[in-house]
Amino acid sequence: MARFHPLQVAAVDRLTDDSVALTLTVPPELREEYRHAPGQHLALRRRADGTEIRRTYSICSPAPDPAGEGPSTLRVGVRLVEGGAFSTYALKEIGVGDELEVMTPAGRFSLEPAPGLYAAVVGGSGITPVLSIVATLLAREPEARFCLIRGDRTAASTMFLDEVADLKDRYPQRLQLVTALSREEQQAGLPSGRLDRERLTGLLPALLPVQRVAGWFLCGPYGLVDGAERALRELGVDRSLIHQEIFHVDGGPAPSAAASAPAHSTVTARLDGRGGTWPVQDGESLLDTVLRNRPDAPYACKGGVCGTCRAFLVTGEVRMDRNFALETEETEAGYVLACQSHPLTEKVELDFDR
Repeated sequence: MARFHPLQVAAVDRLTDDSVALTLTVPPELREEYRHAPGQHLALRRRADGTEIRRTYSICSPAPDPAGEGPSTLRVGVRLVEGGAFSTYALKEIGVGDELEVMTPAGRFSLEPAPGLYAAVVGGSGITPVLSIVATLLAREPEARFCLIRGDRTAASTMFLDEVADLKDRYPQRLQLVTALSREEQQAGLPSGRLDRERLTGLLPALLPVQRVAGWFLCGPYGLVDGAERALRELGVDRSLIHQEIFHVDGGPAPSAAASAPAHSTVTARLDGRGGTWPVQDGESLLDTVLRNRPDAPYACKGGVCGTCRAFLVTGEVRMDRNFALETEETEAGYVLACQSHPLTEKVELDFDR
């Protein structure tokens, strides 16, 4: 069960004009709780003006060795979002020695190190979880190779530029790095322009044997991830090999049209081994219903992006407004995002423990 603990900030490193990396110290007694897989994320929580604010940030540091102890530090990347309550606080106020409330790791955008060729298409801050995936894979698995295709506006706005360059220097034969800048010409490499569906459809087969890639990892804003997925499907890549994580949903599809709901509904939820049944108020999500009665229910973004509130639908039917976190296999298996789910039957039962 995900839990929050106070962690002390050990370092604040400026990456670009609008982004920082925060290094958090994990005390020995909490290291097992913060053991993470490469690509997972943390939810950070603060209270401002009586309101609780939660935001999710991916861990960029390599995952700990399964045979060793949990991590002594965790590092996340934070990019400023215009008007962002937490990102503004992170860039302008957080300092070394401060304490942050940090949820234990979550997320399924991950790769268990194994031999083979892997690839990623990332945009902007989408490099953050993939940096952890690449560093962990190449360090643990000598028979693995990775092709990293990243897009950004300019070189100056590119997060973790030095960290990626260090990985390329360390694994020159096993890491292929391709960079595209949309607002700046490069002396070498790809011409400027965005990595959209049309461009990727022609570019990917020229870079690597698409059909031999054991796993594709797409991360960044909705437009890039959607375009990359469409390109891969046009190139014949099986859906099961494509893993994605959306960071920004501006320009994404509108919420699904409302379906008729019963006049009175209840939700039964099992959480951390305990259950309860409560009435759903008009218009609220199932997560909000559960939170009114169980404040410890897991969530982070409430936007259908992070997947922290994933629950198994035991009985009943629901409508999900948006889903940017669950893959097709998960929804077909019966999982829903509680923050986006509304009841379509008088009784709905969720299990957050599965």
